[in-house]
Amino acid sequence: MKIGVIGGAGVRTVIFINGLLKRYKKLHIDEVVLYDIDFPKLTVIGKLCRHVVNREGCDLTVREVYTPEEAIRGMDYIVTTLRVGGDHSRVIDEQTALKNGVIGQETTGVGGFSMAVRTIPVLLDYCAMIEKLAPEAWIFNFTNPSGLVTQALHSAGYHRVIGICDAPSSMKYRMAHYLGIPEEELYVEFFGLNHLSWIRSVQDKGREIMPELIADDRFLASIQELEIFDPAVIRMTGMLPNEYLYYYYHREKALENIGKSGMTRGQTIEQVNIKMMEELRAMDMDADPEGALQTFLWYMQLRENSYMSIESGSANRPLLQRGTLPVPEGMGYAGVMLDCIEGMQSAEGRTLVLSVLNQGSVPILAQDDVVEVTCLVSERGIEPVKQKNVPALCEPYIRTVKQYERLTVEAVREKSEDLAAEALMIHPLVNSYSLAKKLLADYNEAYGGPILGK
Repeated sequence: MKIGVIGGAGVRTVIFINGLLKRYKKLHIDEVVLYDIDFPKLTVIGKLCRHVVNREGCDLTVREVYTPEEAIRGMDYIVTTLRVGGDHSRVIDEQTALKNGVIGQETTGVGGFSMAVRTIPVLLDYCAMIEKLAPEAWIFNFTNPSGLVTQALHSAGYHRVIGICDAPSSMKYRMAHYLGIPEEELYVEFFGLNHLSWIRSVQDKGREIMPELIADDRFLASIQELEIFDPAVIRMTGMLPNEYLYYYYHREKALENIGKSGMTRGQTIEQVNIKMMEELRAMDMDADPEGALQTFLWYMQLRENSYMSIESGSANRPLLQRGTLPVPEGMGYAGVMLDCIEGMQSAEGRTLVLSVLNQGSVPILAQDDVVEVTCLVSERGIEPVKQKNVPALCEPYIRTVKQYERLTVEAVREKSEDLAAEALMIHPLVNSYSLAKKLLADYNEAYGGPILGK
């Protein structure tokens, strides 16, 4: 079987390949094909990927291609991981929002709207190509804002698409580690939308332990995703929040912390990536592939250790020395995708959190709405865990953000600024018609023309 990666020059591709090495034979994967419009960067990432394969003595084939057709034709699985406009577009998105006093984060914030309207048309073109050249392939969408983009693809009739996010799996991993429980034995039930979800059940061997966890100050302070929240809000809701709910529960704190830092997350990522690629391109990667890999890993550590630190006002996590860094084993986006493939190929299946069609799992939403929920994935298909009800505190968030997503998809389809303004107006982090219009005008100016196209 073959995997095609559209956006293969992304830095996470190296970690994806390393995660695949432990399972590629079990999953019957023999080749990974990388495509990206940034050919020089693709060459660098391709060399790093092949070194990761070679240092483990594996026979997985990794190669770069220079047309999208080559990354699609004959593939069994296709990964879409794009950043339309490059890293600097994220900086523009965030700073334009902050200039107007709102959070510009690339998924939950207004930056997610700007990124979505640039990205959806491009992904729709790729999906049309996939339907023609590899109609049986499963598409794993890693592209942010993942839930909104996945909604757009399903709304356009492309139903072999699964939205992937690593936030739920990473949180479950850390919870299991804290509790001293093998991850596969801990049941964690999520429901909601991508980056707008809650855990309402945590079970150890069938025993519900959620009340104990919420009452445990040490637990709440020890889990990276939870330490940024005021424990009182967690206890008030009686649920564990997805870390991106920080932007809703502590909106003014996030804005204040970003303002104090003088930097946005996008600026941090852009600077790290520029320095990383400059250093790698100056090296003789063929003569010293391990040195190049260690350079890459050091910058990736720098990038990951600063995650959410600006918005939450917390200190960056400590850095390990360059030259001693292991390659992550694929936890994150790649791990979720590989778990999903493994589940699809098995009778017993795997329990995963995915962005998929609702199918009645969140009763307040339509069947064809994309939701982020715990699913059983097996050779029988993807079966979302059905919620009996939606807690009253969660319902207005879910309804409003889903309506924002629907309107955004429609605005892109119709190239309508009126629909775009309506979408932004109801977004909980905007909540103003005049501000929505101002944001649209500023994004149009920042990008030198209508971001919705003509």
